Amino acid sequence: MQIPVWLDWEWWHRMGINDWPEGERPREKLLHRGSASLSDAELLAIFLRTGVRGKSAVDLARDLLGRFGNLTKLFAASEKDFCEIHGMGQAKFVQFQAVLELSRRALHEEMEVGDALNSPGAVRDYLQLLLRGREQEVFMVIFLDAQHRVTASEELFSGTLTQTSVYPREVVKRALYHNAAAVIFAHNHPSGMAEPSQSDRMLTDALKQALSLVDVRVLDHFIVAGVTCLSFAERGML
Repeated sequence: MQIPVWLDWEWWHRMGINDWPEGERPREKLLHRGSASLSDAELLAIFLRTGVRGKSAVDLARDLLGRFGNLTKLFAASEKDFCEIHGMGQAKFVQFQAVLELSRRALHEEMEVGDALNSPGAVRDYLQLLLRGREQEVFMVIFLDAQHRVTASEELFSGTLTQTSVYPREVVKRALYHNAAAVIFAHNHPSGMAEPSQSDRMLTDALKQALSLVDVRVLDHFIVAGVTCLSFAERGML
């Protein structure tokens, strides 16, 4: 039995997106079915807007995902690696970075609206967007006031693939600078393993002790590893 031409996926690839059935074009599909109905490649295609000679925007999006493995690694790509993809360039790289920064700021605003402890999803989303996919360990602190509202967040230390040196004295200085009543710590594990090491636990205890001397509470310590965001507080480790 011969497959109708409009059901032949290879035929669709040879066509421009404008020649696709209207209900399957990424933009129209988003408008009629919602953004969640689109694949990663289709969402990227909307961002890219156009393809290159012989490839639709969706094909180009698939090339990007194939080259980097997933969205996280794509958005964490260096300018050099990104621009090596045919059809990409500095302008598209800048656009990608702008989209990421807008997302970070939107999540930061969401955290600032109310009690951070009552918005654990926003805190996790913010930390994952900020730390997931980083190739070196990064240690950051979210500073909160007495009502647990976010007043600032800073990346204080960065290190190698496997470790970061964190100095309690510097953390205390930044907490006092921001007049913080409480803090939330976070760092990433580039290895993808979220389980806290013995040194992670010892560091958390040392920071708690140092901050307690200036009446600053430690509310949580998150470890971001891949799609996981582990909470010390939920594990009963604080």
